[in-house]
Parts: sequence; C-alpha cells; structure tokens
Amino acid sequence: MFTQSGEWAIISRHRVVITYLKSLKFRVFLVLLLAGWLPMLIVASGILDSYRERAIKVRGTDVQNQCRILSNQLISYNYLKDPSSELIGGELTQLSNLYDGRIIVIDENFKVIRDTYGLIEGKLVVSEEVIRCFQGETINQLSTKRYIEMTIPIQEADSQKIQGVLLVSVSTDSIWDNLDVLTGNARIFVLICGVLVLTFAVLLSYFLDRPLKRMIHSLQEIAEGHSTEDLKVKTYTETEQISQEFNKIMNQMRVLDESRQEFVSNVSHELKTPLTSMKVLADSLLSQEEVPIELYQEFMNDIAEEIERENKIITDLLSLVKMDKKAANLNIEPVDINDLLELILKRLRPIASRKNIEMVLESFRPVTAEVDAGRLTLAFTNLMENAVKYNRENGWVHVSLDADHKFFYVKVMDSGMGIPEESIDYIFERFYRVDKSHSNEIDGTGLGLAITRSAIQVHKGAVKVTSHLGEGTTFAVRIPLNYIA
Repeated sequence: MFTQSGEWAIISRHRVVITYLKSLKFRVFLVLLLAGWLPMLIVASGILDSYRERAIKVRGTDVQNQCRILSNQLISYNYLKDPSSELIGGELTQLSNLYDGRIIVIDENFKVIRDTYGLIEGKLVVSEEVIRCFQGETINQLSTKRYIEMTIPIQEADSQKIQGVLLVSVSTDSIWDNLDVLTGNARIFVLICGVLVLTFAVLLSYFLDRPLKRMIHSLQEIAEGHSTEDLKVKTYTETEQISQEFNKIMNQMRVLDESRQEFVSNVSHELKTPLTSMKVLADSLLSQEEVPIELYQEFMNDIAEEIERENKIITDLLSLVKMDKKAANLNIEPVDINDLLELILKRLRPIASRKNIEMVLESFRPVTAEVDAGRLTLAFTNLMENAVKYNRENGWVHVSLDADHKFFYVKVMDSGMGIPEESIDYIFERFYRVDKSHSNEIDGTGLGLAITRSAIQVHKGAVKVTSHLGEGTTFAVRIPLNYIA
C-alpha cells in the first residue's frame, strides 16, 4: 500500500507531466520534431518504394525484350516442331540462368516442348494465363513468392497467328536484396538525421520558450510586489506587443487606484462637510433664544443646500451601483428619442443661462427606439450637463440626433475647455476627475461619465470622445434601435 506522502508524490508528478504536455514549449518541440521526422520518413519510404517498383518494371521489360528475340529465333529454327536445336536450347538455358528463373516452351497444342528445369516436358499445361496468351495477351504478374511470371506469345513479326507460348518465371531476389541494403542505409540515415532533428527541436524549443519564461517571471515579481518596473520582453513581436498592452493595463490600474484613493478621500470629505455645516447651523439656531425669522430662514436655506449637496453625492453612488446590475432591471419600451432629448435640454437650459451658454438640438429625423428611458436620460443628462459645466462664458452646446436602419446616433458637442490628450483614455473610469485643480470649484464626484458609459453599454451601444484642449469636446453615442437581449 502507498503511504500518503507517496500518493502525493505520484499526484505531483502527474500534474507536472500534464502541465508540461499542455505547455507551449512541448508543443513547439513536438511540431519541430514532426516537421523534421515525418518528411524524412515519407521521403525515405517513397524512394525505397519507387526503387522497388522501378527495378521490377525494368526487370520485366528486359525479360520481355529477351523473350521476344527468343520467340523469333524459335520460329526461325522451327523449334516448336523440332526441339533438337542445341543452339536454341543453350540460349533458353542461358537466359533462365541469367535471370535466375525458369522458361517453359508450350506449342499450340498446350504441350510443353521445353522446360529449363526439366520437370514437365511432354506434359500439357492448360491454364487461364496460357489460354489468354494464345488470344494475343502478354501477361505480367508479380508473385508474392518474390518472382515475376510472364506469358509471351510466340509468333512471327508480320503474322497474327500465335504458334506457341513462352511461360517465364524470373526471380526478384536480387532486387529485394538490394532493397534490404538500401533500407538499412536509409534507416541509419534517418536515425542520424532524427537525432540531429531531436537535438535541434530541444534546443530551439528551449530558446523559443525562454522569453516567455522571462515574461512569466517578471509578471510573478510584479504580482508579488517585488518589482514596480514596466514589463519589457522584446524578443519577439508578440512578446513586445503583450508587454506593451500589459504595461498599458498596469498604468490604467495605477491611475484607477490613485483615483479611487483620491475619491475615497474626496467623498469622505464631501459627505462629512455638509453634515458638519448642518450641525453648525443647527447648533447656532439651538443656542440662540428668540432667533429672528430672517436669520432662521437664512440658516434653513443653507441647511437645505447642504442636504441637496449630500443627496447628489449619494444619488450618484446609488446610480453607479444600479448600473452594475447590467440588464437585470432594465425597463425596455419604445421611446421617442427626440422628445427625450428635448426634455433634457429643457431642464438644463436654466443652468446654461447662468453662463449665457446656447443649447441647440438638431434632429435629422424622428427616432423611436427600444430603450430604458430612465437610464438613457441619466446618461445623456450627464453628457450635456458636463458640456455646460466645463464650458466657457457665452459658449454653446450643440446636440444632434440621427439614425439609420439599425442604430440611432447622438452627438454632444461643446465649445468648452476640452480634455487633455493624456486623460482621454481614462475619463470613463470611475472616480476619475480630469481637472483636479478645479474639483472644488466645479461640483461633481467623478462618477458621471462612468454612469454614462455603463448605461450605454447595457444597451449594447458605444460611446467615443474626441477633444482638443481649449477648443471643445465631442461625445458620439451609437445605440441599436431594437434592444438586443
């Protein structure tokens, strides 16, 4: 029985083997090995097969030519009628010895006139091959017993009459012996080349895998907090691209982490400040007797403003939480997008008028789409409200609506301060504030655009931004007309 430590050792080795078999290094090694060995084996096998077929074909052709010459001599010496010619007999024996075979001469009565083995002379040979040969066919047949059998008609060159048949058996032992020698040489060659290919595959897979190991090691150090440097593995185009994309993600995470820390600090301050102000105002009222109505009203207005400020922060946080629930609570229904945008602009125009900002809606056609009106209202309100908040005095906000057979498009353009190029990639991140220096002057929590993107994405839409610092910003939104579940 295995001890517990022995079982764990077996499991550990099993996992190591499985991990290696699933690794890129093993797969590269296997591909290189197969790419080296398979072609060699196929080529070697093809060459040997080609040699065997060619050698047998040449042997058969040579024997046929010799037998046709012999056939003419048999007719010239009338050997089928008088087999006493020693010259012909000697040529038959010489030819059979030359090819290590056997020649049987059969006359038109199927009688054996001559057998170089001397076994069946005077006997009748009636077989399918002989009969077909008398009908004019020359038959070649490769026997599994390592010899070629042929039936060749005996006839004059200018005559159609077949006077007899040569039944010839030719040994192919010499061909197979040569083939065995060649096969042995081929195996040695394949073995030597195979060892070289194996060595090459091991070395190349090792060197190809090294950059990936360096990358894994660097990632482990970064994950464990032992390194804060960027990932730099430029051995291959792919590893360089992976390094670049990873560094982008890490930079975004660092920025996001900084933004979160800043947000926690800001929100803590923002949530605490209204409460502190309200407590001070309330304590002031409570500490005084017979407070004048005017002062009482002033303090109550201040308290109401602080409550509204607190409520806005909480509302943004709750909105973001609701957006995270994705499509679970969507209330999809046909909505007139023209009316929805008009309503939003109507609500925001009083705020815009304080900075004398002109707000215009340009609608190219009536648009009705299947959307959640509440979430889209919140998304477009955030875009237009930002266009007003971050605009200049006497500026403008231009909203356009268009559609095709599949999507509707909303653009929100403004003449405001613009967004720095280095901030464009992060403006939709939660808690991110572009203009941190004016964060206290311009109210907001850095959640508006995150809420906007979530609302658009949950409708399977997309939002893009283009901006030039000091010239203005354009947000382009695309949303399907029909909701895609």
